[in-house]
Amino acid sequence: MSTTPKYGFRKAERLRGGAADALFRDSKSGFAFPYRFVWKSRPMTENDEAEVSVLVAVPKRNIKRAVGRNLLKRRTREAYRLGKHPLIEAARQKGLHVDVGLIYSTKEVVDYRIVSRGVETVLAKISRGL
Repeated sequence: MSTTPKYGFRKAERLRGGAADALFRDSKSGFAFPYRFVWKSRPMTENDEAEVSVLVAVPKRNIKRAVGRNLLKRRTREAYRLGKHPLIEAARQKGLHVDVGLIYSTKEVVDYRIVSRGVETVLAKISRGL
């Protein structure tokens, strides 16, 4: 039986509700172009459905048109979906649940390659910080 990674992005992996508010209160943060990121880890409980939960935000202050904001959110979710496995493995090995917030922080719409490289850098920094 092969253990191929699952590349989906389930609802359980999306950070929402009160957990999103708590993420911004007491968390660690950093910057990797084009993202400012915040993250918080805690011991895994039986109620947690996923090892990592992610919030993607593209502020209206930076990207005025909804078309651009939606495009960047789609690109960010896709880059996360394809590059999430090292972070999930690191969290699983240490028995942690990690909440991550990715906040797009530049004023122009950038190419997918730049978004993907930024998301990979963010995930690598968080993995090292666990």
